[in-house]
Amino acid sequence: MTTVSQEPVVRCAVASLRRKDPMPGTAAPAGGFLLVEQPGGWGRQALTSSRLDPAVGSEVSARAIAQGLRALLIRRPGRQVAAPRRRWAVVSSRPGREQTWWGDFGADEELLTLPLDGSAGTATTDPFFLVCTHGRHDACCAVEGRPVAAALDRLRPGAVWECSHVGGDRFAANVLAMPHGLYYGRVLPASVDDLVAAHEAGEVLPELLRGQTTTAPAAQAAVAHARRVLGENRIDALTPAGTIHLGDGRWQVRLRRSPRNLIATVQAAAAPEAGLLTCHALNPAHPPSFEVVDLVEVG
Repeated sequence: MTTVSQEPVVRCAVASLRRKDPMPGTAAPAGGFLLVEQPGGWGRQALTSSRLDPAVGSEVSARAIAQGLRALLIRRPGRQVAAPRRRWAVVSSRPGREQTWWGDFGADEELLTLPLDGSAGTATTDPFFLVCTHGRHDACCAVEGRPVAAALDRLRPGAVWECSHVGGDRFAANVLAMPHGLYYGRVLPASVDDLVAAHEAGEVLPELLRGQTTTAPAAQAAVAHARRVLGENRIDALTPAGTIHLGDGRWQVRLRRSPRNLIATVQAAAAPEAGLLTCHALNPAHPPSFEVVDLVEVG
């Protein structure tokens, strides 16, 4: 009998780390989030393939998109007993208006009339953290995310939720620092102390930062580059104030900064090495990336 050897399957997060896929510019754009607590397992399309009524999940997602929000399911780390009432949150991540409104609901149908404009719930600016653990969407999210969620929960109990797919599976573990909508990737349990300390001090952890959800990808890359050049880690120190597409995959990004603003020129590119960008991908692709080719001060 002839034995056929097979190459071991390499998870997308491991392969991405080996390729050194760049992370700046990879945060999924949105003005904020609608979070819906739903304990238990989630299918690949979480809002329509979990214990949440699929018709309600579909309508909730559409309502959120219409308001510029991204809808995510959340659950507490570890096994949870179903409760008669669950939590919801509407998050504004827009610079200078970062805030979260928390409330609760019983029947799924209550979500259909939930105001998404901040007129319901209890408002707070307290920080909290989401960790993508959506294993049915990508195995890396569960394998890498759950230990990070547990470590964060030990550090800040009550301020941590597991969440459904946030994008960028190959960068697992992915953590969102809220309410600012800061995306972090390749987070390890050993990294959570530094991440929490930075966020609670009003700073970013630049080496793990993918970008901010309220900023377009090219602008995210411009901010990341400016932070490295200037050694500037304050969350609100560099605010994109306009992005112009110059054509041919090139953008001009204006960054508001005191005492003088900056203009960055950003060039889109594709990484030279192709690979499977998710664990479910069938065909290799070249990961997109951005290069800042010019950064100047302006009046």
